[in-house]
Amino acid sequence: MSGIHFIGGEKGGVGKSVVARILAQYLIDHQLPFAAFDSDRSHGALLRYYGDYAESVVIDRYESLDGVIEAAAAGPAQRVLVDLAAQTYGQFWQWFSDSGVAELTEELGIALNYWHVMDASSDSLRLLGQLLDERDERLQLVVVLNEIRGDKFELLAHSGLRERAEAAGARFMRLHRLPDATMQKIDGGGYSFWAAANASGKGLGLLERQRLKVWLQRAYAEIDQLGV
Repeated sequence: MSGIHFIGGEKGGVGKSVVARILAQYLIDHQLPFAAFDSDRSHGALLRYYGDYAESVVIDRYESLDGVIEAAAAGPAQRVLVDLAAQTYGQFWQWFSDSGVAELTEELGIALNYWHVMDASSDSLRLLGQLLDERDERLQLVVVLNEIRGDKFELLAHSGLRERAEAAGARFMRLHRLPDATMQKIDGGGYSFWAAANASGKGLGLLERQRLKVWLQRAYAEIDQLGV
């Protein structure tokens, strides 16, 4: 999982930060060093749960976003996560285009990945279509079907967008459902996923911790199959 990983989706509440936290925990559990950037102005999830690895990035300041590329260029096989807050799509793509990010990272041998997190709504579907229309082909696309926010992706199945995305080289990941009560306890306690799955996650029962471990294992298996 080398290169830069932008976690987006534009629509609020689709689970972008949950995916960013999973990727951070995956890298930690696999003992892979990484840097992380959080663009949420209200102290986002990576800063709250993985503060030892994350720093803030200001999405509408080019010099701040430039730090993402600098971090990726700091050493071979460097891994960088960027959690993009909702409603930052236009600003992100303006910086990406104006700065020639795709050209520079290709020259430096840095892989670019964009994780489009979506729920089952028509809004997420529309945003996927917009992304396919506008993205640079050097930006590898991973589409995350987040079952936590709805597990009936019938609109996607009938839209033809999945076939179009796959034809463009996109890969798909399914994030399985975790009970709402368990996620609320994790977030309410301010726990990383590791802390919640172990004894330090106070308030979670034995089976809740076990379900969390199974859920993480399934997510890790999906990530392993992506080849990113």
